[in-house]
Amino acid sequence: MEYYDLIIVGAGPAGSTLAHALRDSGKRILIIDKQDFPRDKTCAGWVTPAVMKSLDIDPADYGASRTLQPIRQFRIGMMGQPAVVNDHGDVVSYGIRRCEFDAYLLDRVQAPKQLKTPVKSIIRRDGNWVVNDTWEAPLIVGAGGHFCPVAKLLGDGPGSHETVVAAKEVEFEMTPEQAEACEARGDTPELWFCRDLKGYAWVFRKGNYLNIGLGREDNHKLTEHLNAFVEEMKSEGRIPPDLPGRFKGHAYLLYDHAERPLADDGLLLIGDAAGLAYTQSGEGIRPAIESALIAADIIRNTEDYSAQSLQSYGEAIARRFGNRAASRDNGWQVPDWLKLPLASTLMRSHWFTRKVVTEKWFLHQQVPPLETATG
Repeated sequence: MEYYDLIIVGAGPAGSTLAHALRDSGKRILIIDKQDFPRDKTCAGWVTPAVMKSLDIDPADYGASRTLQPIRQFRIGMMGQPAVVNDHGDVVSYGIRRCEFDAYLLDRVQAPKQLKTPVKSIIRRDGNWVVNDTWEAPLIVGAGGHFCPVAKLLGDGPGSHETVVAAKEVEFEMTPEQAEACEARGDTPELWFCRDLKGYAWVFRKGNYLNIGLGREDNHKLTEHLNAFVEEMKSEGRIPPDLPGRFKGHAYLLYDHAERPLADDGLLLIGDAAGLAYTQSGEGIRPAIESALIAADIIRNTEDYSAQSLQSYGEAIARRFGNRAASRDNGWQVPDWLKLPLASTLMRSHWFTRKVVTEKWFLHQQVPPLETATG
C-alpha cells in the first residue's frame, strides 16, 4: 500500500491546477486519470485573460509552441436570422486546443502521476480512503468530470435525477482547400442560439483548426439540432462542406441546477465533478480552475479533513459563484424573461449581444480574477 496525504482523481484542468497549487505545501500528492495525456476533450476551447492570470500563464510563452488564437470579436445570432458582429478592439479571450492546454497544465505538476489507470474501487478503511486497493490517503478530491467516481460517494451521485447539458463537437485540422472554403474567422467565434433557447451552437476557428459543436438541455434532440445547424452552416459557407470524423459527446451540470454535495469526510469535489459550469454559457474551465485554487487554500490550512472542517470549501464556493438555492431558476442558458418573442429582437441588438451575451455571460468581465493565498 502506498500512502499519500492527498489523492486527486482526474488530471484535467481542475485536478492539475490543484496539484500545482499545492506544490510547495509539503503534502504528498498522487494524481490519477483513466486516460493518457495528451488526450482529446470535448470543448469549444477558449479561455479568458482572467483564467490565464489565475494560472500564471504568459500568453506569449504559451503561444510560442501551442495554438493560442486571440479573440477580438464575436459573431452572435439566433438560428434562422442574421448574426450581429461585435468588435471589442482588444483581445478579450483566447482560443486553445484542449489536448495542448490540459497537457501543458499537467506537465507543470511535479507530483507523482498514475495515468491510463481507471479507478475501479474506492473504499473507506480506518479513517482513510483506499483507491484500487493500492493507494491510500486521508483526503481524496474528485476532479474527474461529470461521471467522476468520487462523486458517487457523495449524496445520490451521478444519475438520471440530474438535469444535465449534453454537447457534441468535432475539432480537426483543415486542409488548404477546407480552409479556403471556410468563411469563419479565427478572431471571431460564432455563437448561434437555438430558437427555443435551450442551447446554442458554435463555430470556432483557431488557425488551421476548426471546432464545431452544439450543446442542449434536452439531449434527446441534440443530434437532430446539431445536424440541422451543420447543414445550415455549410449552405452559408461558414464551414467546409466536407467534415471529417465523428462528433464526440460530453455531459456536464450547470451550477444553478446542480445539487451535488461538495464535501464530506475526507472528500472534496472540484470542477465539473462538482457541477460548477456557468449557467448562461456552460463554460467549465474558469470554474474548474477557481474551485481548484479555493480547494488548495482549504487543504493547505487544515489537517482535519472531517466534513465539518471541509464545510468552509462549500462556503467559499458559494461566495465566489453564488448560492445555488437562491439563484436556481427554471431556465438553462438564459433567464425566463428572455424566453419570450422579445428574444428574437434582442439577439439582433448590438448592445444586448455585446453587453449581456458576450461580456457578461461568456466572458464574465464583471467578475475579477480570483485572489487566493495560493493562486
